[in-house]
Amino acid sequence: MELELSGPLGSFQLKRLPYRKNELLRAWDAADEYLLNHLAATDLAEHANIVILNDSFGALAVSLSAYQPTAISDSWLSQQATRINLALNGIGEERVRLRNSLSLPETGIDYLLIKIPKTLALLEYQLHTLKPLLNADCQVIAAGMVKNLPPSAWKLLEGLIGPTQPSLAVKKARLIFGRVDPNLQLPANPYPTRYQLETCDLTVCNHANVFSRDSLDIGTRFLLEHLPQNPEYREFIDLGCGNGIVGVLLAKQNPQARVGFIDESFMAIASARENFSAAFADSREADFVTGDCLTDFPANSADCIVCNPPFHQQHTIGDHIAWQMFQQAHKVLRKSGELRVIGNRHLNYHLTLKKLFGNCRQVAANAKFVIFSCIKS
Repeated sequence: MELELSGPLGSFQLKRLPYRKNELLRAWDAADEYLLNHLAATDLAEHANIVILNDSFGALAVSLSAYQPTAISDSWLSQQATRINLALNGIGEERVRLRNSLSLPETGIDYLLIKIPKTLALLEYQLHTLKPLLNADCQVIAAGMVKNLPPSAWKLLEGLIGPTQPSLAVKKARLIFGRVDPNLQLPANPYPTRYQLETCDLTVCNHANVFSRDSLDIGTRFLLEHLPQNPEYREFIDLGCGNGIVGVLLAKQNPQARVGFIDESFMAIASARENFSAAFADSREADFVTGDCLTDFPANSADCIVCNPPFHQQHTIGDHIAWQMFQQAHKVLRKSGELRVIGNRHLNYHLTLKKLFGNCRQVAANAKFVIFSCIKS
């Protein structure tokens, strides 16, 4: 369902991704509205070089499409939503230059518009890479809901861009105005981070927006102790792969198999690709897909899917992505194929999985996590 964003820059129909029946959440928030209202009240030059960071579903890019902005995001879903929402409003896709989080825009940025991301390491990386591209009089404006604006976000802006000044809060949203300090010396960019994996001789690469950047998280550590082992499996999928360590170890334990790495984060896929290359050099091949879970995968095409589903999308908490993963896994698995899932105990995934697969076996459990195995009948 699309809802209409109306303001001084126009009225636009906008949808969220992934699609859900009877969607009640909007594709924008009060921080988007605040930022757009502020920009409408300023004298935006027709040919201003505008760069937008972390636009959730294209609300900013669509509203500012008359200025042909560049929109940079680490989310494939965000980019796809922007394309869909441009088309929904009869705006050509060429009106917005879409870039992923690891590619740079043109130099000479006049306006840097930032939606504060959930992962502040991503913001830190973005400020490091974009600061040299800002014009001396560039207007840097960060926007977010007050509850999602920690003091550390302000410190990053001040430490990597220059002095900042906050706005008054409006509808629980706030803007932070930054002024470029040309004399500010940037420290070394700390990303990507790397650490040694304890269980094997492998140095793990993590780009800035990948979960648990400095060490193996406890959920993945537990999952690695209980990976599926079946010599009949030939096609594995590491679904929501993050840095790809699960898929890398699956490939090590199953030399007969091919592994696919799937994530909607460009930085996650870049990390997984680098980690697979570090583990196998040119001796093995794998598939790396940035996209919406298993949406574009053919039915009956995989023997085993392993996943640790996220229970949030940006700042929104919910189980809709996990449910989408489970449904699509059931479609993509071959008969007798296996879905292996790890989740926090309180999420009660076994109820959903048993309803969908007709079976659900507990493989292992500890105080915080449970691992389940489901077989497609």
